[in-house]
Amino acid sequence: MKAQVKQLAIIGPTASGKSDLAINVAKNINAHILSIDSLSIYKDIDIVSAKPSKKELATIKHFGINLLYPNEYFSVDIFINLYKSVLEVCQKEEKNLIIVGGTSFYLKSLLQGISDIPTIDEEVKNRVKKRLELLHESYEYLYTLDTTYMQNINKNDRYRIEKAYLIYEASGLTPSEWFLQNPPKPIIENIPIFNIEVARDLLRERITKRTHKMLSLGLIDEVCALEHKYSRLPNAMASIGIVEVLEFLDGKVDKKQMLENIATHTAQLAKRQQTFNKTQFEKSIAAPLEALEQIIYEHISC
Repeated sequence: MKAQVKQLAIIGPTASGKSDLAINVAKNINAHILSIDSLSIYKDIDIVSAKPSKKELATIKHFGINLLYPNEYFSVDIFINLYKSVLEVCQKEEKNLIIVGGTSFYLKSLLQGISDIPTIDEEVKNRVKKRLELLHESYEYLYTLDTTYMQNINKNDRYRIEKAYLIYEASGLTPSEWFLQNPPKPIIENIPIFNIEVARDLLRERITKRTHKMLSLGLIDEVCALEHKYSRLPNAMASIGIVEVLEFLDGKVDKKQMLENIATHTAQLAKRQQTFNKTQFEKSIAAPLEALEQIIYEHISC
């Protein structure tokens, strides 16, 4: 009988040292790594996302990195399916699992779970596909049926509009009614969560250094290539580090101001991440980076 997969999560604000810590721990506890980072999941976005290097990726098997192209859709339910497949790999290969990244919302989704959707046959799929040829009309129709649910969906968000329409057509219930009758079930429970504590001044210093490093690595060229290949339309192109470079390329700011804007916006993001992690994961174990690795070993050995 195979041993049970040990799982743990490492969270913290951007530039706090999560990736390096996860790799060190993974080497010592025979683990794979699942990234929960909203940008690292995309191919071609390498410098902006500050994803692990090719050498680091070769050292420890990572999942959730370079999975999609920037113009492909990604969502919580896709992530949860990814997690389930990664867990199967870990069980098969007798590996433990470390979940790490700055987009802690995905970790929260694993703890809370998502609701099942009704069984959808081909007839329903084809009927909805035809109706979505008139996307905005479909959105307005659903909005009149279920304003509460649809007001949180952009009228151009084809994926979520389609999902709402499929639920309605397959079940005869509005999305709000369906989710009320089918509440979410947790995907994982009792996973230890380790939160990196870092002082704001130190974090701002690290963010500034990383921003300048990104520039030296070819940040501007990467954003130019992304714009040329994917245009500015994908949601990923509205990310911190890309937007500011596009402003520079448009002549709205000079290079110095571009760097300052990236650092400032990244620091603001880090503050939001710290608030989210503190309020959403009350049972997490928090400590400075230099102390957290040993704390992790002591905890998982118990």
